[in-house]
Amino acid sequence: MIETKGLRKSYQTRQGRQTTSVDAVRGVDLHVAEGEIFGLLGPNGAGKTTTLRMLATLIRPDAGQASIDGADLRAEPAAVRRRIGYVAQGGAAAEVVTAREELVLQARVHGFGKAEARTRAEAMIGSFGLADYADRQCRTYSGGQRRRLDIALGVIHGPKVLVLDEPTSGLDPQSRAGMWEEVRRLRDEGMTVFITTHYLEEADALCDRIAIIDHGEIVAEGTSEELKRELSGDVIIVGLERAGSGARTEQETAQRAATAQKVLADQPYLRKLELPAEGGLRVYVDTGTTAIPLILRALEGAGVEPELVQLQRPSLDDVFLAKTGRTLG
Repeated sequence: MIETKGLRKSYQTRQGRQTTSVDAVRGVDLHVAEGEIFGLLGPNGAGKTTTLRMLATLIRPDAGQASIDGADLRAEPAAVRRRIGYVAQGGAAAEVVTAREELVLQARVHGFGKAEARTRAEAMIGSFGLADYADRQCRTYSGGQRRRLDIALGVIHGPKVLVLDEPTSGLDPQSRAGMWEEVRRLRDEGMTVFITTHYLEEADALCDRIAIIDHGEIVAEGTSEELKRELSGDVIIVGLERAGSGARTEQETAQRAATAQKVLADQPYLRKLELPAEGGLRVYVDTGTTAIPLILRALEGAGVEPELVQLQRPSLDDVFLAKTGRTLG
């Protein structure tokens, strides 16, 4: 449903008299199948929104090719717009109108007559559970109610592809879960959904497949389970910070982490060692139950007593860390 090859976009920035070029997207290749929820995962500034805005024909690529449902992004932008619904992160509803008025107006913008626009608006009110507040001004809506209206506005013309930019940003957990259910419902009805997000749990729970983008490049792609399987083995979390009245200083914790890293770096069971920002170690090993006693023995010999030792299976955060060298936070 969505194909991109070598998609690129650069921006010119100016500092004083000097102008420099910044590569926001650097040759992105994507394949999104019909009827799936596809997530583009990455931190702010990684190129997610720029990629999405290119696919929505809001900005023109500098290079590369892309098509949506067979329509060429650069040669047939009008045809692409007819095939997609786009929901921006900030939403689109005006403060002083009602959901019903917004929906009718949006249908009219897409070329439907008055009667058909009203019919479609009524259908969206029913499908998205807007009936209880459809005739109240949008300024009275909660964040979750606004996002449901935003998506209803994005699909009122019956697109084949729905493009969502950070659909649950700023929502409380209950509203976020409700939004996930709406997205799944649209997928189950046959719509292809393309989502950008920086929430790991959202990508893990919601998306059929995921691509990780960092510094404008795709560094990994696959299902959540496929990406996790690439990091075969176990992850052992070694906490070195002490809470409460006896808490160590940041410098003390850093010194202990450096000592622990030096002690464990050459151990034969070690696959990889990371120092996350929160103060401690992530130790990647083949078999955690075998490695934990060896890790404790080595740290004890160096005079480092951990505050926490926890065995985990690789998470999507571990995948992101392995692919980009940093955590997503």
